[in-house]
Amino acid sequence: MKNQSVGNRIDYISILLYIVLVIMGWMTIYSASLPLEETSIFDISQIYGRQMLFIGLTIPLIFIILFTDAKIFERLSFVFYGLGIILLLGLFVFGVTKKGQTNWYQFGGFGFQPSEFVKTATALLLAKYLSYSQINLKYTKHQIIGLAIVFIPVLLILMQPDAGSAMIFISLIFVLNREGLPSWYFFSGIIAIALFFLSLVIEPIYLIGIVFVIMVIHYIFNRKISRNPIVYGLLYLVMAGFAFSVSYVYDSVLEPHQKDRINVLIGDDVDMKREGYNLNQSMIAIGSGGLIGKGYLEGTQTKGGFVPEQHTDYIFTTVGEEWGFVGSVVVILLFVALFLRIIYLAENQKTKFSRVYGYCVATYLFTHFFVNIAMLIKLFPTIGVPLPFFSYGGSSLWAFTILLFIFIKLDANKVNEW
Repeated sequence: MKNQSVGNRIDYISILLYIVLVIMGWMTIYSASLPLEETSIFDISQIYGRQMLFIGLTIPLIFIILFTDAKIFERLSFVFYGLGIILLLGLFVFGVTKKGQTNWYQFGGFGFQPSEFVKTATALLLAKYLSYSQINLKYTKHQIIGLAIVFIPVLLILMQPDAGSAMIFISLIFVLNREGLPSWYFFSGIIAIALFFLSLVIEPIYLIGIVFVIMVIHYIFNRKISRNPIVYGLLYLVMAGFAFSVSYVYDSVLEPHQKDRINVLIGDDVDMKREGYNLNQSMIAIGSGGLIGKGYLEGTQTKGGFVPEQHTDYIFTTVGEEWGFVGSVVVILLFVALFLRIIYLAENQKTKFSRVYGYCVATYLFTHFFVNIAMLIKLFPTIGVPLPFFSYGGSSLWAFTILLFIFIKLDANKVNEW
């Protein structure tokens, strides 16, 4: 078993799904960015030409990963994480500001977004930490360290400010919860998000009244956890204080564009020719595709340039318009198949490090996928989250490729982990 070549042990199903998604992604970028006069697909003056170059460069990258000793990724996880943090700190000195966010390094005509690669470094270090035999997330000390690994890059990214990327890191709370982190962390976050949005559409005084009734009902019928009235009282005070603080945060802390995105989501005083334009055009494009779409390269909304950023954050609108409902479902099913395959492989790993890292990969990819599509159909605020393997960009494509193929390499190495 140990003498088997890498080629005999890698998971070709995952690789096939990756290849299909990357090809479909390039085809969609080509359609979304095709100029009036067609040129070579390798013309790097065009968006699709640069994406073709980025795809070509993933090939040596993949071979480097597959022929690297799998133990390197675990042994050097702290080094990778440290370098990632240094790159994030360096943005505040050498970074380039685009659209109000200082989250890029610029090298000639190409940009480099370090937060995309820090996702992999964070997943590796988190997997390394949780793989120690003495680590038990039931203990507060271990919880703090695990959360710190995730939230140190989150804080640096929020300072850029890039709320979209920060949220992707926070999704690792699912992995921590899977490994034993108490569920109240997760539910506290869900409740805080719900209170925030509800406080914008319901007067806080009425909202805390509703919360009071719910907590009383929970206290009466709760049989599983402590029914200490002091604990219930403190929780109620915290939630009430939070609900009343939302208006201050919304008015005095959030930037105008952040408030616009929230207003678009909750339908509050939205000008469809300004802050609501992108979302409105996106929904029109997707809806116009109907059942089977208008045909590849035949999207009128796409060709007319009605949807801004259609080759990046809004790339799925091209899928919806040209490939219709049927094509959109096919793309979604391909993504779901990849997620399920990764989870299946993660569950069959021989080491905790590989298993946890696999969960991180699945969580990252799913969060990107869900948020990107949800924001196009008004189920989530519009934030800069690319669709894996579809959205234009070398940083995101290479980062997703590295993230996935490190796991494929770890999975191929499991025969040597006995």
